[in-house]
Amino acid sequence: MTLIRSLVFAVLFYLSTAIFVVGGSFLLFGPRRWAMAGLKAHAIVSLWLLRWVVGTRMEVRGRDKLPKPPYLVASKHQSAWDTFALIPIFTDPAMVMKWELTLIPFYGWFSRKFEHVFVRRERGPAALRHLVRDAQDRAAAGREIVLFPEGTRRAPGAEPDYKPGAVALYEGLGLPCVPLALNSGLYWPRREWVRYPGTIIVEILDALPPGLPRAEFKAELQKRIEGAASRLIVEAARSPNPPPISAETVARAESILA
Repeated sequence: MTLIRSLVFAVLFYLSTAIFVVGGSFLLFGPRRWAMAGLKAHAIVSLWLLRWVVGTRMEVRGRDKLPKPPYLVASKHQSAWDTFALIPIFTDPAMVMKWELTLIPFYGWFSRKFEHVFVRRERGPAALRHLVRDAQDRAAAGREIVLFPEGTRRAPGAEPDYKPGAVALYEGLGLPCVPLALNSGLYWPRREWVRYPGTIIVEILDALPPGLPRAEFKAELQKRIEGAASRLIVEAARSPNPPPISAETVARAESILA
């Protein structure tokens, strides 16, 4: 039954996405705020479909910890779910994303319209300078800069791999950094079609103030995110209807919390 529900959701999700992207193409010629409203509407519809077809809900904890924009958000990244579901949490987010995605028809056009922040990783140090410059421009407009510091999706419980982008943005922006933990990969696994019922939790953690030394910021950011993400894994494993979680993943999470 879970597989059937997942396939039904997949059809409806991609169909609704196509309707939003193609049917809403006129938004490419209007103000950016109209396009951002469409982006948030797509996320809300997708979350509604996921809840009512699969039975996967979303819970956001710690909204009161968000400072007044602009600020930097460093989020755990476990699933494609993160790329749309986090959007409605923020006022006017600018997502940090790979430049190559701008080459995709419609998706890339809209990403440029949203004025996200694009990074060309193959350019090395120059990419970081360009990243910081564009992020400064978005922050000057009062927007939240949302970054996945590991750069790509990591399975729940996987060894963390934090890239230098988070440190570069933290130092270059001079803004508070809000760590964000989640457990989306337990319910929307990467490289799988199956979606599992339950509750995806997004936990907003205490902001790190600007001006911390580089080493202290990097260590504290990883400690907060990985600690909270591990706690969410253990919490899901102990829930009445847990998603499939290996004993090794739970054991590793428990060892981090010990």
